Amino acid sequence: MSLLKRIEQSQGNNTASQKQPAGTPAAGSSDNSRLSSLQARRVNAPTASPQAGTYFDLKTRVQNKLLGVLDPSMDITKTDEVKKTIQELFEQILTEENIVLSRPERHRLFEQITAEILGFGPLQPLLEDESITEVMVNGSKNIYIERGGKIHRVPVTFESNEHVMRIIDRIVAPLGRRIDESSPYVDARLPDGSRVNAVIPPISLVGPTLTIRKFSKNPITVEQLVQFGSISAEALQFLKACVEARLNLVISGGTGSGKTTLLNIMSSFIPGDERILTIENAAELQLRQEHVVTLESRPPNIEGRGEITIRALVINALRMRPDRIVVGEIRDDAALDMLQAMNTGHDGSMTTLHSNSPRDTLARLETMTLMAGMDLPVRAIREQISSAVNVICHQERMRDGTRKVVAVTEVSGMEGDVITTTDLFAFEQTGVENGKIVGRLRPTGLRPKFMDKIEAAGIHLPPSIFGVGERRRY
Repeated sequence: MSLLKRIEQSQGNNTASQKQPAGTPAAGSSDNSRLSSLQARRVNAPTASPQAGTYFDLKTRVQNKLLGVLDPSMDITKTDEVKKTIQELFEQILTEENIVLSRPERHRLFEQITAEILGFGPLQPLLEDESITEVMVNGSKNIYIERGGKIHRVPVTFESNEHVMRIIDRIVAPLGRRIDESSPYVDARLPDGSRVNAVIPPISLVGPTLTIRKFSKNPITVEQLVQFGSISAEALQFLKACVEARLNLVISGGTGSGKTTLLNIMSSFIPGDERILTIENAAELQLRQEHVVTLESRPPNIEGRGEITIRALVINALRMRPDRIVVGEIRDDAALDMLQAMNTGHDGSMTTLHSNSPRDTLARLETMTLMAGMDLPVRAIREQISSAVNVICHQERMRDGTRKVVAVTEVSGMEGDVITTTDLFAFEQTGVENGKIVGRLRPTGLRPKFMDKIEAAGIHLPPSIFGVGERRRY
């Protein structure tokens, strides 16, 4: 039996004797200060031989000695160079301590230590696995992933809750954000744009929790969206025409239904010669155009000051000469200013919001506008909504884990005090095969009232896109 396996087997009998120091590293605003912080908070590992200790002891001893000899001023953004330096020092330490490991064991230990210094510890392999779309950490011992729309538990653990806290600090500190007992939750992002939410005690009763919504390194293309069955080619062609004709678009749906992914696709249809302003809580949109200005909201500091809200950014964006305003998500009184922007010459704006249906989308917009406290009559708000929003594209996460556009709806105007809508495309489920929902987003046979705006932009859509002239089953 190999040394590392013997060490791991003895781990269960020695867990009670392991001690992890309380507290988390005060990560700095730069990668270099992060390395210095790691070095300053090295764990006091036991000096017994590796045979008498646990795998954790061995890893901690080698890691601490490595941090002790690394140059704190080293630029760890140059990953390849740093990894090479760590590899040389790692081999030197193993030789000096007479630690004999097989090649696979040596490689595994090196990768884990490198992940602790340069990456995100036990989460690093999960973040590098492109088949995983979400990572959920419920305390130090329970880690789940989403793959193919389904949630699975993985045999990966942290050493302790303090270990989870160190990783959370490593994520949020470079963004100038904080998480502590006075501010026990935070939204952040990884360097690749993946969305991160962290919640710690006393709010979380299971220990520090971390939810990472991964973004693909290669964003989903238009062709893939159709290939996956998320939307039909006809509906996508229609939405592309709406974006090019500068119609205002709202993408709605539940959590994890794919709203941001679709917003990225819709944004790719914006002509490259327009000035685009994106406004988000945590910047995650991946626009490919050249002239893009990205704005990000800011939470209050430890004194409760300095907060910059989405609403303030929308107001400021109007002074920045935008051709388009793209808001990552509307969830509060910023809805009023977004509607104002759409109604005051910034046609072609886009945003997302949470709702259960296109009709609920209008109700939520109304509610969030009332949150602005302007004491506006309900009819005036509804008139603003009906004149500002042209199209609602609603998505759902289906029972089989797939994400599909289930409705493309036109906001057609007002009848009395009621906003009227017309479904242009609706998802028709035809059955279930091998646990997968079978169906298609089909046209309803109705043409939108704003077709004149699309044609005025020089875009001519064939009547067949809307199912005109076809025999329908509605």
